[in-house]
Amino acid sequence: MSRRLRGGLALAIVLAAGVPTAAYSAEQPCAAAARCTAGQLADGTPYTFAKPARWNGAVLVDLDFAAGGLTSPLTASLLGRGYAVGGTTRTISSWNIARAIDNQAEALGRFEAAFGRARYAIAEGRSMGGMVAAGVAQVYPGRFAAAIPMCGGLGGAVGQWNQKLDTVFTLKTLLFPDAALPVTGIPADVPGTQQQWLTAVASAQSSAAGKARIALAAAIGQLPGWGLAPDGSPTPVPAGHDVDGVEQGMYLALAGGPLPYLGQAVSSRRTIEQLAGGNPSWNTGVDYARQFAAAAPEQRNAVRRLYERAGLDLPADLGRLAAAPRVAADPAAVRYLERGIVFTGELRIPVLTVNGTGDQISTVAQQQSYGSLARRTGTESRLRQTYVRTAGHCTYTTGEQQAAIDRMLTRLRTGHWPDTAPRTMNALSAAADGVPGRYLSYVPPRFNRPYP
Repeated sequence: MSRRLRGGLALAIVLAAGVPTAAYSAEQPCAAAARCTAGQLADGTPYTFAKPARWNGAVLVDLDFAAGGLTSPLTASLLGRGYAVGGTTRTISSWNIARAIDNQAEALGRFEAAFGRARYAIAEGRSMGGMVAAGVAQVYPGRFAAAIPMCGGLGGAVGQWNQKLDTVFTLKTLLFPDAALPVTGIPADVPGTQQQWLTAVASAQSSAAGKARIALAAAIGQLPGWGLAPDGSPTPVPAGHDVDGVEQGMYLALAGGPLPYLGQAVSSRRTIEQLAGGNPSWNTGVDYARQFAAAAPEQRNAVRRLYERAGLDLPADLGRLAAAPRVAADPAAVRYLERGIVFTGELRIPVLTVNGTGDQISTVAQQQSYGSLARRTGTESRLRQTYVRTAGHCTYTTGEQQAAIDRMLTRLRTGHWPDTAPRTMNALSAAADGVPGRYLSYVPPRFNRPYP
């Protein structure tokens, strides 16, 4: 008898006996007043699901749920509202986004084998899970009813990593041309490489010239001008005219917060290069002067003022960038990253996105790219995009996430979009957890590196 069949029979016996499957894992007991199922997908990826006693027919499938999701405050809130919740982990798929997308569909099948067909299957997740949720909407619209990508890289994998290349290339060219700091071809000593980069940028931050060039790199890479303190505590939103505050925010986003952009740019690039068999990013033909000219007004102002203070020549530095030898991609590596995933904008199911305006990892400009594609394909009526005034990566409250999920369920039940204006979202958020919501009206900047 196959292992899959034996596992299915064992699960059927447990369910038929009416026993909650809390014994499925001694390490992660089932949530209260719920029944759970867990196991491994065909590739060995763990999955876990919890279904409440009073189920509303909706199940949320999340890339990262099986890595501790049962104990999160959001899970408790969702189960209390009747949602089934669950999903997988990224431990095996990693940056193989195509596999992770397929795994979500397979995991949904495991849930339905255990508990019956869901009326509404919703792909949902944060960070890479947000990218995967948007990928599920594109690849499996017949299996899923909707998607809620939160803080996901919605510029697509190729565009997102080209954007990160722009930032790191600018830093390297203008601040560390002779230092052994890799832009691509990340060595196996990832922690050591991360520390070298972070130490170098921290040192540059101590000089007027360093601050000016850090600000230019962040503006070119479309990083936020607002970040978290190193201990993760919030910092004030700098006023647009506050040159030092905007630059400090850019530095915190880049190298100073608890999840610095540079740290992730090094570690994830190493993983991607290993999986793809080469470098999937390039900046041949990129006009960095044009990218700077398209930066947010407060960032352009900060860069110009900082260059004046430091006695530096901004046009000369932009000329150095233009003349610097460029990075070419390995075509096979690009094809690998295309498969996981390039967004087409052809939305066949409803999608509701949530993004923080101060997110340094999944930059807010990427949301513009996703929305632009939907408009180009004429499917924008299936899309709603919302924004939260928060710094850091995926730093939402339970209520803010619950509000988005509840709005999507209303959309599925009625066939029409309910109000997703900030005032309504904030009221729903506060009602869910008692904490004031931070949704706001926001127009993201145009993404610099759309692909294709």
